[in-house]
Amino acid sequence: MIENALKRLNISALNEMQYASIKSAKTGNDVLLIAPTGSGKTLAFLLPLINNLKAEVKGVQSLILVPSRELALQIEQVFKQMGTPFKVNCCYGGHAVRIEKNNLAHPPAVLIGTPGRIAYHLEHRNFDESFIETLILDEFDKSLEFGFEADMSYIIGSLLSLKQRILTSATKMEEIPAFVKLNKPAEVDFSKNIQAKPDLKLKKVIAPAADKLEVLFKLLSKIGGKNTLVFCNHRETVDRISDLLFEHGLGHDVFHGGMEQIDREKSLLKFRNGSHKILITTDLAARGLDIPEVEHIVHYQLPYTEDAYIHRNGRTARMHAKGTAYAVLTEEEHYKYLPEHIEEEFLSDQYKLPEQSDWQTLYLAHGKKDKINKIDIVGLFLQKGGLQKEDLGLIEVKDTTSYIAVKRNKVEKLLKILQGEKIKGKKLKLEIAS
Repeated sequence: MIENALKRLNISALNEMQYASIKSAKTGNDVLLIAPTGSGKTLAFLLPLINNLKAEVKGVQSLILVPSRELALQIEQVFKQMGTPFKVNCCYGGHAVRIEKNNLAHPPAVLIGTPGRIAYHLEHRNFDESFIETLILDEFDKSLEFGFEADMSYIIGSLLSLKQRILTSATKMEEIPAFVKLNKPAEVDFSKNIQAKPDLKLKKVIAPAADKLEVLFKLLSKIGGKNTLVFCNHRETVDRISDLLFEHGLGHDVFHGGMEQIDREKSLLKFRNGSHKILITTDLAARGLDIPEVEHIVHYQLPYTEDAYIHRNGRTARMHAKGTAYAVLTEEEHYKYLPEHIEEEFLSDQYKLPEQSDWQTLYLAHGKKDKINKIDIVGLFLQKGGLQKEDLGLIEVKDTTSYIAVKRNKVEKLLKILQGEKIKGKKLKLEIAS
């Protein structure tokens, strides 16, 4: 089954970490997998998991707990792409409980979810936990940071048929809580790779506390139209920066835990497809998300721990690419984990406002449940919309909606041409994604 899954994913060879993880998992022992962000941990636990699934069992066999909705959806997507005959479902806060209950009435072989929502379904007996033999705790340390300890303790304590636990993390944990009941785990440790960032350049920007926002705006103007993540410690700071950039007319998006799920997904989507080059975020985006390689990291606020700092920087200079991380600091700020001597970046007042991205995202009110796929959309936009292939960017088809990146200078004309058209017999509902 593993060979077929890799073919479906267009992967010809696994990396060293994935081989080591699969080998350890095959023994049936518990596994502790430590490897940096972007190294392929999802496949490292999904491949051994699918090998253990049994067609004759009519209940949930494997449970995957994750700290965020985005990570849950991402793992679900990878599992579906593998093309196994097994059903998978996702449960998370912000998703309709009614839909989840209906899905669980016909139990999936693999259940993925955030601890709070899985604990809810367990408490309300919405699924039978007695068949679950494999438990995956992905980005486990992050779940503890988010305060899921009580829910996780309740869930794990309820799983009486467990045979194997696989824990993953990007950094070593000082102590794993007793409630996990980890039993002599095989340790697969590739954490040393997290420090290997030879192409990451670190720079500091000195700013008086009262002027930090304006200094950030100048820095982003100097960086120009390059993929940039701006990290903050608090949601309120993210929103404050967004207000300033909006006033200055600088295109961007925001991402944090206080947003509605659909808005979070749209922010990531527009960053992925290049409609926006700047994403202002909390540490929620530091790992476990499907976002593109970024050239610049800006620490508007430095995190409290070195681990968090490393995870943020891990979003750039990956896979031999180069990247720059900027720390915006006041003269009084000092962090033990920063090198003593950091090159200073000097800013002037002469930067032009970066130009808008070449791409714009269109929202289509039809998706998989309307039997719409990418080929349908490409055909409509090229044949009836008059676009060339190079005018179309990333297309993402969801259950009831689709998002299409189109060259910004073609959007207005395209919307006029396609007005009143149909797709799969339904009137086309197409607009610019807000």
